[in-house]
Amino acid sequence: MEYTVQKLASLAGISTRTLRYYDEIGILKPARINSSGYRIYGQIEVDRLQQILFYRELGVSLDQIKEIVTDPSFDGAAALMEHRQKLLEKREQLDLLIANVEKTIAMTEGRFKMSNKEKFEGFKKKMIDENEKKYGKEVRAKYGDDVVNQSNAKVMNMSEEQYQEVTALAEEIKTILAAAMKTGNPAGELAQKAADLHKRWLTYYWKDYSKEAHAGLAQMYVDDERFKAYYDKDQPGTAEFLRDAIEIYTGIKK
Repeated sequence: MEYTVQKLASLAGISTRTLRYYDEIGILKPARINSSGYRIYGQIEVDRLQQILFYRELGVSLDQIKEIVTDPSFDGAAALMEHRQKLLEKREQLDLLIANVEKTIAMTEGRFKMSNKEKFEGFKKKMIDENEKKYGKEVRAKYGDDVVNQSNAKVMNMSEEQYQEVTALAEEIKTILAAAMKTGNPAGELAQKAADLHKRWLTYYWKDYSKEAHAGLAQMYVDDERFKAYYDKDQPGTAEFLRDAIEIYTGIKK
């Protein structure tokens, strides 16, 4: 079966403008252009559009989607299995948040007593899922599934006090690191304080701390563009500066 832009847009529940834009950027080209100049889409294009919309639902950028679906080695069946797993994880997160809200409502109405640990479960699960989506593949490849799973379990078992402590610690690291950057000296007192705070921050997530792993993570901050962008957001060069400070702190150069 073939579809015009209008019919495919109606079928997919998106705008015709979106389809035309997908054509312009090369992420979804029509099968052909008919004699009247209309874009015509076939089953292959319909299947690709489904994949694109799945990825969009999971928050993947169009640039990344284009790179994925236009790769000659792209496996549609495998991608669907991956989509299913990601959606199940998303549903689990939403179910947890809904249950959290329902318990909170019951608590405010005097029908249920809710522990502080329970209040934060949904938010901690969301944080884990977001980190997995952004960095999970690289971190698991570097440190292994066991280490990452243990870290996630440690987060889920955090008390309210620990959750607040690690959140405040992350902000303190940013503040100290910004001040250290102004000195330009990764071996200076402020930079080494930032490295020490970073170690303390890691202990909230890691089962066991090691200098080698700490230095390796610091190098990843520089090598991976997403980590680098996070640290360099306010001041370019911050990722490299933190890496240098941690290498001095640990005595290990990667």
